[in-house]
Amino acid sequence: MDTTIKIVDVAHRAGVAPATVSRVLNNSSQVTPKTRAKVMKIINELGYQPNSAAKNLRSQKTMTIGVIVPDISNSYFSEIIKGIENIAYSKKYKVVICDTANNEEKELEFLNLLTTRTIDGVILVAPMISDEEILKIADHGHTIGIVGKQIDHERIPCILTDNVKFSIQVVSHLVVQGHRNIAFINGSAHAVDSYDRLEGYLKALREHHIPFHPELIENGDFNETGGYEAILRLFDKKLPFTAVFAANDEMALGVYRACSERNIQIPMQLAVFGVDNNRISRYLTPPLSTVNQPKYAMGALLVEKLIDMMHENEFSENRVFKIDSELLIRGSSVNRTQQKDQD
Repeated sequence: MDTTIKIVDVAHRAGVAPATVSRVLNNSSQVTPKTRAKVMKIINELGYQPNSAAKNLRSQKTMTIGVIVPDISNSYFSEIIKGIENIAYSKKYKVVICDTANNEEKELEFLNLLTTRTIDGVILVAPMISDEEILKIADHGHTIGIVGKQIDHERIPCILTDNVKFSIQVVSHLVVQGHRNIAFINGSAHAVDSYDRLEGYLKALREHHIPFHPELIENGDFNETGGYEAILRLFDKKLPFTAVFAANDEMALGVYRACSERNIQIPMQLAVFGVDNNRISRYLTPPLSTVNQPKYAMGALLVEKLIDMMHENEFSENRVFKIDSELLIRGSSVNRTQQKDQD
């Protein structure tokens, strides 16, 4: 037997999904006799040997799912968790939540809980650790799902929004409003969302033939204090900018606080746009323009697919799910005469 052959190799040769091969190996009734015969033929030809240790791990259920999040105090993550918990509970699963406090080492420690078999699967929300670390654990037969990032593996369901796309839309909206000097407050340096939103910001500048000024970018670590300190650094540079795109609403709150302290009027003197549509965003004065990400739905759908995969159900055929986002144009980014709340 060739131990280097993987289930994905069998699936590729047989012209089926890896989940179908898994069903054949588990004698699932969902596979037709014709498909079963074809897959078994390829298995024999390749000398594929299923990982018995991994199979045994998957058969010992504790009905518990772990969720690893960077910051549970952030309302973006709490809404995702709510979606995960509600669906998991409806399927008789318990949820254990691990808060990494944006610490990559803690994230890896929590993920390694899989090896103790205290939980059946883990959901990583906006993971900071490398893809290689995640793939290594998945290749040992452990069940992992990802929110906010795509990883190419036959046993890792992923759900995400198109950060680049909506970031381009945000900057384009600000350009239409007459802004050309647009500052950008980015999030954590370790988060994939930060890279993608920065990419969208830069692409939009190029599309609108606006020169890129790196001094108009500051990091705010995806929290209110970070956003407050980032906008103060921008103000202190004495650079001319009339709009700021904050990569999440928490940092936009910090921008509001700094503007209040410095008597800067929003949007007359500074237009502000956030991301996430946190509950408080519509109650600010003026209401914050933001990107509505279906946070609850993302958590609910991901845990549903993860559980389906653990039970080798048909839904495991689909592994990557992209959810649309929506721009909510409110008072913080337009003149009052142009204001249109899309809620």
